[in-house]
Order: sequence, then structure tokens, then C-alpha cells
Amino acid sequence: MSTLPPAGDRPSDALAGADVGVDPEDALLANRANWDDRADIHAASAMYDLPGFVADPQRISDVARDDLAILGPHLPGGTVRGLDVVHLQCHVGTDTLSLARLGARVTGVDLSPRSLEIARDLADRCGLEATFVEADAQHAADAVTADFDVVYTSIGVLTWLRDLTAWASSVARLLRPGGTFFVRDGHPMLYTLDDARDDLLEVRYRYFPTGLAQVWDEETSYTGDDRAIAHPRTYEYPHSLSEVIEALLGAGLCLTSFGEQQTCPWLGHPLMEPVGPDWAFPEPVRQKVPTTYSITAVKDA
Repeated sequence: MSTLPPAGDRPSDALAGADVGVDPEDALLANRANWDDRADIHAASAMYDLPGFVADPQRISDVARDDLAILGPHLPGGTVRGLDVVHLQCHVGTDTLSLARLGARVTGVDLSPRSLEIARDLADRCGLEATFVEADAQHAADAVTADFDVVYTSIGVLTWLRDLTAWASSVARLLRPGGTFFVRDGHPMLYTLDDARDDLLEVRYRYFPTGLAQVWDEETSYTGDDRAIAHPRTYEYPHSLSEVIEALLGAGLCLTSFGEQQTCPWLGHPLMEPVGPDWAFPEPVRQKVPTTYSITAVKDA
């Protein structure tokens, strides 16, 4: 999944990002309906460019390429080739199938059935072997009856999950002994910034978890398309870095790397500027705010 939409896509009223108490199942159902709506919009968008992905059998998504630059040194031979990889929150499958093109045996997991339909069709059109399973990432190990060399998840993932303890436990269950976990995601510090301001950096949203959701109503998606989302309301959960790390440690994983980066693959704030396929703050602001973070961890052999 992708993360918070670019500046300009969010409402500016007081409701945007407001803390609310919501039944977790109701929040999950609302988010699923929203991502089902987004799936067709994204499949038709230039950002995902599914026809181009099919036409070029060498194409690897920018997200997967950036991820593997971090993950590779922690894998045997520096590559996913020959490994069993499960991708949590895989959306329409471009990153999952990029891993397949690099030689991995892949399973994608997502809560959106429409996203998975598109991912399966994309795999068929690309002539790639892949398994796709519908499940909430917090309980993926209940739906996927296999274990893996790598559990992979990236960009715009953890804010959609309420219970990181359940998520980390599921990650640990999916890993084989000695297996590697990887996450790269938007930095929670970036998520605190008011992305309706194009003149300065100002903290507006909550950093620390409280169990409450933040509510958003977004009429369009982050791809810049004008098509309206039929189910615009979503619920997201802020997670501090300490909460993420403690959840993984509590599940018995051993952290092997932690990084903080200065670029991200979406326009996360109106002050950002393009840097290759990614976005970053201009200097000297770039030195003040991390935009993404990454973690690798292993399960004891």
C-alpha cells in the first residue's frame, strides 16, 4: 500500500487527522472499501503504469529497487534470487512481481480483494508465478500456511495497522528460523508535519500512539487522477519508532539494521522537490527532517 496522499489531496478542515475512537473492525472495513476503490484508479494511472510494467520484462519498480539496496546486504548472496518471499500489504502487485522478476518465489498479502484481482491479472500478463492471499497484515500468518526466507513490507504500510504487537507476532510466525524481515516506511516525524503548509515546517499531527485512530476524508487518490473515491473515509494509526522496534523485539526478532533516509517515493510535503524518481526537502531543510526509515531483523535459527 501507499501512504498518506500528497499535499493538496487532504481536506484542510479541522476533521483532517483528528483523533477518533472507532471500532477496529469498522476501521478495517472502511479502509478495505477505500483501497478497493483506489485499486482500479491506480491500475489505470500513469504512476503505476501497468501496461509498461507488462511490456518491459526487465522493469523493476523504483520502490523495490530502493528497498533492495538496503535489504540486499542482509541476504545470502545479496539478492532475493531463489528465496521464498512474502510481501505484506502488496496492493496491485508491482513491487511483489518486481521481486519475482529478480528470482524470488513470491506470495503477496493484502486486505483489498480488488487489489489482489488486479495483482493476479498482472502476474498472468507478465508470465510470472505468484500467489496472492487476502488477509489483514496483522493476522497474515493465520491465512498463509507457509514459512518464508524473507518477510517484506514497504512504503505506506504501518499507519494502516492498529495492533503492532499482533503484526510483529505474525511476522515472526511467517519467518523460517534464520529468516530476514524488512520494512521501509514513511518516517513518523514526517507524518507529524502539516502538509497543507507550503511556506514552513510545522508540527500538526500526533507522533506518539494512543490507540486512537486519525480520520481522513480524501475524495481522490495520491496518483493525481481526478476520479472520485466512492468510499473516501479512512482511519490510520500513528506509530512511533520506539513502538515499531519494541513490537519486533517483543516478537523475538533480532534487529540487524536501522536506517533513516532523506528521500521518499511520494510528495510528502509541498516543500519537497523531485530527486530522480523520488522526492526530498531542499537543503538545508533536508538535514532537519527524516522522510523514511528502514529496519532489518532476523529470527533466531
